[in-house]
Amino acid sequence: MSVFDWVIQLIYVLAASCFVLGLHLMNNPATARRGNQVSTSGMATAVAATLAIIIHGHGISATGWIVMIAGALVGGGAGMYAARTVQMTAMPQLVSMFNAVGGGAAALVAVHDYMNAGASVSATTSVTTLLDVIIGSVTFSGSIIAAGKLQGVINSAPVTFPGARMVNMVLAAVAVGLGAYLIASPSTALLVIVIVAALAFGVSMVMPIGGADMPVVISLLNAFTGTAVAMAGFVIGNWALIIAGALVGASGGILTKLMADAMNRSIRNIIVGGFGTGDSVAAIAGPTGSVRSIAADDAAIQLAYASKVIIVPGYGLAAAQAQHEVAALADLLESRGIDVSYAIHPVAGRMPGHMNVLLAEANVPYPQLKEMDDVNPEFARTDVALVIGANDVTNPAARRPGTAISGMPILDVDQAKSIIVIKRSMGHGYAGIDNELYVDPKTSMYFADAKKALTEMTAAVKTLVG
Repeated sequence: MSVFDWVIQLIYVLAASCFVLGLHLMNNPATARRGNQVSTSGMATAVAATLAIIIHGHGISATGWIVMIAGALVGGGAGMYAARTVQMTAMPQLVSMFNAVGGGAAALVAVHDYMNAGASVSATTSVTTLLDVIIGSVTFSGSIIAAGKLQGVINSAPVTFPGARMVNMVLAAVAVGLGAYLIASPSTALLVIVIVAALAFGVSMVMPIGGADMPVVISLLNAFTGTAVAMAGFVIGNWALIIAGALVGASGGILTKLMADAMNRSIRNIIVGGFGTGDSVAAIAGPTGSVRSIAADDAAIQLAYASKVIIVPGYGLAAAQAQHEVAALADLLESRGIDVSYAIHPVAGRMPGHMNVLLAEANVPYPQLKEMDDVNPEFARTDVALVIGANDVTNPAARRPGTAISGMPILDVDQAKSIIVIKRSMGHGYAGIDNELYVDPKTSMYFADAKKALTEMTAAVKTLVG
């Protein structure tokens, strides 16, 4: 091995170390930003090393350089534009599109390598190549469907048909079976069939999944992307890519398991299909009643004279970018000696950690952010629960069979002595069902944009109690 090769390998070791360290730093909200920066530095280092290999080997033509530079400029520009313009509420869609790009790129790498090798491709190479093609293709099509459901371009409700699960199994069998056959008998035509079957499986796997369960699906597809990237690393013999993909795949898999447990869902059902459609038993009718609205002054009195307030932030707060306003209201209440905390559902705002990031921007003390299992016992001794745009994660319908969210753990907001819900309208959440919390006799609805409502409540508290 030449000196140049040794240096490149050492640089790859440094890049891989940055990936691992960055992932570790992301465990804590206080160091998450630094972790992101360390990981970015590692990726930049790995890209620079790869460019050095290309330049040193003189293995690319002028046309190749033009294509590569143009692709880097277009991709980098699109990524920078998305990072600067996409709202936090649209981040799940963006992550899903990134998954599609990553999975598709990894699959293309494998296809190119397989076609170049032709009949001389070895069995060892075929295994990783075909795994890359299958996983990458499933990720590509499935992620596009997931992004479409989240964006509202595709119906977010579960889309099923008789025999859907059988179709899934047939598509999986075709992709895996032909892939295994191709290891012994290479064929470009059969490879195309494998790709088509894998792409179709990605669509048929995600279409039956309801919007309320989409965060779990995105996490699963993220794990698929990492696995596909790792396989691409094996295909081209780049172990830095193997490490990066393995980290993404492993962390995505762990996150998927944690999210599935938090939503009381089965990962097996995600793969089989029909996930997120509710229990198969007949639905039990929920409570009925009238909705009671409230004015800013009435809400201010309840909050100002409470001893304990729990704030439940949700998608509505994220959409209105009202994190600074809720922090200002909480600070005002705390100055009056009121115990204030935040109840964070595992998928509040659609993605894990989403709400933590928003509230961290407003300098909300992290100890005040309490996870669902820790905060649920506190609702029974809470004077006021202030729900800001959270819908499905507070819906008592989850405790009954036969609904789209049956069995999903929720925040026990209805156990509080008084409940104030800030919402722009009576619209549904991702699950597409009415929230029974809104007709609870203890609930008062404040119909307004979250930012406006919180500003008015804060002003009313100051006016009424000084």
